[in-house]
Amino acid sequence: MSGPSPQRLWKYATQRLRLAAYFRAPGDGRPAPQIPARAVVWGLVIGHVLREDAFAGVDALVRGGARALAVGRRFSHDTLAYVTARLDPAPTRQALGTVARQAKRNKALAGQPWIGLALDGTMTTCVQKSKADCAYCRPLSNAASEVLGYRHHVTVLSVAGVGVTLPVDAEPYGPGDSEYAAGQRLVQRAVAELGPRFADYVVADGEFATAPFLHTAGEVGLHAVVRLKENLPELYQAAQQRFAAQPPTEDFDEGRDHVEVWDAEDFDPWEALRWQTVRVIKYRQTKPDGRVIEALWLSDWRTSEVPSRALYRMAKSRWEIENETFNVAKTHHGMEHICHHQGNSLLVTWLILLLALAIERLYRLRYLHRGTHPVRAAIDLVRALRLSLGRPLSTDTS
Repeated sequence: MSGPSPQRLWKYATQRLRLAAYFRAPGDGRPAPQIPARAVVWGLVIGHVLREDAFAGVDALVRGGARALAVGRRFSHDTLAYVTARLDPAPTRQALGTVARQAKRNKALAGQPWIGLALDGTMTTCVQKSKADCAYCRPLSNAASEVLGYRHHVTVLSVAGVGVTLPVDAEPYGPGDSEYAAGQRLVQRAVAELGPRFADYVVADGEFATAPFLHTAGEVGLHAVVRLKENLPELYQAAQQRFAAQPPTEDFDEGRDHVEVWDAEDFDPWEALRWQTVRVIKYRQTKPDGRVIEALWLSDWRTSEVPSRALYRMAKSRWEIENETFNVAKTHHGMEHICHHQGNSLLVTWLILLLALAIERLYRLRYLHRGTHPVRAAIDLVRALRLSLGRPLSTDTS
């Protein structure tokens, strides 16, 4: 029978996305492995695609159909904890970069003149106790400085603004570190992996509206599109005052919304910023029900390079990482769940989850959508894959 199956997804990942070398050598650090790391890593990937968000769930899935899942070997949830604690995260990061580069090479990101990288951070739910072998436990305190528990924070970078959101890397941070510092490291490492001409801009929230981050973006060849808030009071007030006295530069309909944009590229930079001028846009987005959304954004794009409407869309692409990465990963794939409370295991588990999201999206939104085939909803693909596990195995000659 035709249709999606784990075996076909495996073939797509290893051949179309060029991940065969990664699964052969995913960075196994065990001194004497008995179960191949390829089986464990693919088990985690296909488990996430099938929305099994705990090691015990992947264990049950593999024990019930290792061959049908293209895993090849059965293993327990203890094996998953042992392997992820010893798996080098670098090959999985490289695999995420391979997927993104291959997607661009296969024209899966075509259709938009600019490719963006959206940057943001998130956290897991609170756990009661810290672990000595987890460098990422950040204490959560109340107003009286009493420690209520510990959370784990991670910054993620995703391809945005091209119709398909692809995670490309993650950087956790612990006590004494920050989302801002982790974001700088993440952008530098991801651009080195993807290549200097892969993306055109980075889009981020107001916490990243600092001179060091904006300089870092420029040094790696990215334009910046960053939210302007009151943490830059002089620029914020100057933009508000000027735009309040002017009509919008442009207004247009975006779907069912009406959008007004104010745009000027001659604002003075603050003292630490090594830009000649700062471009600021303000948009007012009116929803069909009358709700109004307003925001200010700063950028180093010139109006001769990027018109107002395009810069507005770049700014709005920042929400893709919230909606298509964090919300999906937490709601359907257990990103907040701590499978094994150990620092390296947490990082590797997050990276493999992001890799599973990237593979699933390209398979569902690009590969299965070829020709006249309609776009499948994510849950429809999950159902089709689960139904395929009950079919008799046959040789795939496609």
